[in-house]
Amino acid sequence: MHLHKPLFLVFIWIISSHTIAFATDSIPAVKSNLPYIDPTIGNVGWLLEPTRPTMQLPNQLIRVTPQRKDYMDDQIADFPLTIVSHRSGQVFSIKPFSGAIAPESWDAKMTYDHDLEINRPWYYSTYLVDQEITVEFTPGKKTGIYRFHFKVQEKNKSILLSMYNEGEAYYHFISSHEITGMETYHDNIKVYMYGVFNKVGITGGVANQQLSVTNKVEGNQIKAYIRFPDSDSLIEFKYAISYVSEAQARKNFEEEILHKSFKEVANAGEKIWDKIMSQIQVEGGTTSQKRSFYTALYRCHERMVNITEDSLYYSGYDNQVHQDPRPFYVDDWSWDTYLALHPLRMLLHPAQEEDMLHSYTRMYAQSKWMPTFPLLFGDNPCMNGFHSSIIFLDAYKKGLGHFNIEKAYEGIRKNAMEATLLPWTNGPKTVLDDFYQSHGYFPALPPGTAETVKEVHSFEKRQAVAVTLGASYDDWAAAELARSLGKTQDAEILSKRGNNYKNLWNKDNHFFMPKDEKGNWIAIDPKIDGGMGGRDYYDENNGWTYLWQVQHDIPGLIHLMGGKQKFEDRLDQLFREDLGRSKYSFWSRFPDATGLVGQYSMGNEPSFFIPYLYNYTSAPWKTQKRIRFLLDVWFKDNIFGIPGDEDGGGMSAFVVFSSMGFYPITPGIPVYAIGSPVFSKVTIALENGKKFTMIAHHCSVVNKYIQSARLNGKALKQSWLTHQELMNNGLLELEMGPKPNKGWGVME
Repeated sequence: MHLHKPLFLVFIWIISSHTIAFATDSIPAVKSNLPYIDPTIGNVGWLLEPTRPTMQLPNQLIRVTPQRKDYMDDQIADFPLTIVSHRSGQVFSIKPFSGAIAPESWDAKMTYDHDLEINRPWYYSTYLVDQEITVEFTPGKKTGIYRFHFKVQEKNKSILLSMYNEGEAYYHFISSHEITGMETYHDNIKVYMYGVFNKVGITGGVANQQLSVTNKVEGNQIKAYIRFPDSDSLIEFKYAISYVSEAQARKNFEEEILHKSFKEVANAGEKIWDKIMSQIQVEGGTTSQKRSFYTALYRCHERMVNITEDSLYYSGYDNQVHQDPRPFYVDDWSWDTYLALHPLRMLLHPAQEEDMLHSYTRMYAQSKWMPTFPLLFGDNPCMNGFHSSIIFLDAYKKGLGHFNIEKAYEGIRKNAMEATLLPWTNGPKTVLDDFYQSHGYFPALPPGTAETVKEVHSFEKRQAVAVTLGASYDDWAAAELARSLGKTQDAEILSKRGNNYKNLWNKDNHFFMPKDEKGNWIAIDPKIDGGMGGRDYYDENNGWTYLWQVQHDIPGLIHLMGGKQKFEDRLDQLFREDLGRSKYSFWSRFPDATGLVGQYSMGNEPSFFIPYLYNYTSAPWKTQKRIRFLLDVWFKDNIFGIPGDEDGGGMSAFVVFSSMGFYPITPGIPVYAIGSPVFSKVTIALENGKKFTMIAHHCSVVNKYIQSARLNGKALKQSWLTHQELMNNGLLELEMGPKPNKGWGVME
C-alpha cells in the first residue's frame, strides 16, 4: 500500500503526532500539485541504478537521502549532511544512537519501516524501529536541520558523526553544543561544516579503537560523538556547508538558518517547491499520470546545483576560490542531459540556463577545456562526445545569450580541433584523433585484436561507431554556432565533419558499422557484438540503437535508408525485432539497454528521440501510438517506475516533455515534434510573462490519436511547432480520437 501513500500524505501530516504536526498551516490555500510528487517512484532499478528520494531545494547545494542500497533495503546506514555530487559521493555522516556506544556502533545499521517513512522534497521522516527513534530532516540552500526524537525514558542518547571519504578530516566541538568540521572530498577538496545542537552534551571521539572524552578528533576516517542528558528527548541539529572555508560555513549558517525554526525552514521549502510545481498546470489525465509527471518535474530540478556562497565559489577547475556575484553551477552529465533536460530548462527557466552555460564558460576559462561532465572537482570525462556544443547552440538558437558566447565558442572549437575523442578520457589529441580528422571516422579493431593505443580506456574501449556518430553531431553544432557568429572558415571545416557519419554507413546491411584503419569493414553482428555494452564499437547499446543517432541530419539518414517508406519500415522493425536470444543472454552483454520493446531501449538516453522520428515519415500517427505506449508501460507511478538509470533528470525530462505532447527531437534546431499528450490541457507559465497552452479536446487513455490541430486558431497541418511560436503566447489545440487520422501531419 505504501506505493501510493503520497496521495494522502497531507492528511497524515495533519493527524500525526509531534513529528510533523506543524504541517497543518503550510498547506497552500489554492490547489497544489505537491501531493502528486512521490520521490519513491523508480527507487528500485530494473538492472542498474535506482532513483533515490532526494530532499533538496530546487538546484541547490544541500541534497540528502538516507544511505541504503535501494528501496528494498530495510536498513539505513546513516544520513549525510549533503550529497556532493549525483551518485558521486557525500560528506559528513550523522546518525542517532540509543544505548551504550562502542567503536562498532558507527557501523551498526538502523532498521526502519517503509510505511512509517515520509519522503517529500522539502521534508523527510523515518522511524528507526529497533532503537525507537524518529528522524526528521528539512533542507535549506546551503543549510539543513535534523531532528532526532528519542524515547523520553532513554538514558543513553547520542549522535554519532563520521566521514565518508578518505583523507584529512576533523571534527572540533568549539563548545558543548557547537561543532565545526572538515572532510576531504575527491582527494583534495576541503568541504567545511558548522553546526549547532539545541542541547549541550558531552563530546568525544574514537582513537585506537577506544572511546575518549575530547573536543577534537582529526585524521583519516575519524569518528566523533556527542552524548546528551537523560532529560533531553528531542535533539535538533542545525548546520551549514561550505566549499569555501570554515568561516564561510558559519556565515552561511548565520545568514540562512540561525533564527529559523524547523517549521519555518520546512514551510519555506514547501512554498518554494509549490511555486516550481505550479509553473506547469495540467488538467485531465489519470491520477497515476499526474504522479509520474510531477515527480518527473521534481527530478528535473535536482541538477545542476548552485554552489555560490556570498558571491564566492570554489572551482575544481583551477582549485581556486573566485568572487563573482553570478551563480556558479556544477554537477551535470551532458551526455544524458543535452537531449531533454537542458531544453526543458531553456523553456521553463531560461535565465537559470544562461547562468549554467556561463558556468560552463568559466570552467573552460579556468581549465582550458570545455567540460562534458562538470562536477565539483572538475570535468569527469564520462561517456563520449562533447555535447556542450549542442547545448550552447540550442540555447543560442532559442535566443539565450546572457553568457560569453565568444568565449564559449573558443572552448567548443578547441575541443573540436585539439581534444581527444576517446571515451572517458580528457586531454589532447591522440593518433586516433588525427586519424579521425584526416579520414572522417574513428578506426576500430577487429574482434580479438589487442589494443595498440595506450590512451584507450581498458574497459570503455574505442566505441568507434558511437564516437564517430556523436562527433558528427557535435561538429555540426559547432559549425552552426560558428556560422551564426560569422566564423565562416570554421563553419566550412566543421560542417563537412558533420557528415562523417556517412562514412560508417554500410549499404549492404543498413547499419552503421565499424571500419579498421585501412578502410575495411569489420564483420560483426550489430545486435550483440562488441564486448560488454558493445563498447568496442557502440556504447551501452547495440547497433539497432545507434542506427538512428543522426539527429542533426534526419533527411540525410532517410536518404541513406532509401527514402521515407524504408525509413518508416525500419522504425517499425526496431520496435518488433527479436533479441535473437534470451533476455538473460542479451542483458549479460547490454545491461544498460532496459525498457525493451523489440530492440528499442526506453531505459537509455540515446533512444529518447527515436519514437518521434515517425513524424518525418508518412505515418506521424505511429509516434502518437508509440509515445503513449512507452509512457504507459515503462513509467508507472511506483517503485519500478523508471526503466533505466534516471541520471539526475535526464530521463525525467523525457517524461515531462512527452506527457505534455511535444519533444525537442534535435537540440540545436528550435523545433518541437508533436507527440500525444496524456493531459487534456497543459498551461506553462513562461519566464517572459507569457503562457503556452496546449488543449487536447477529448483526450483520454483511449483517445490518443490526433485528428486535427490548430496553432493560434489556424489549422496546423505539420506535426511540429517552433520554439518561438511556443514562447509567444502559443495556443496549440488538438482534436483527439480513438483511431489514427493517417493523413494528419504527413510531411511532403
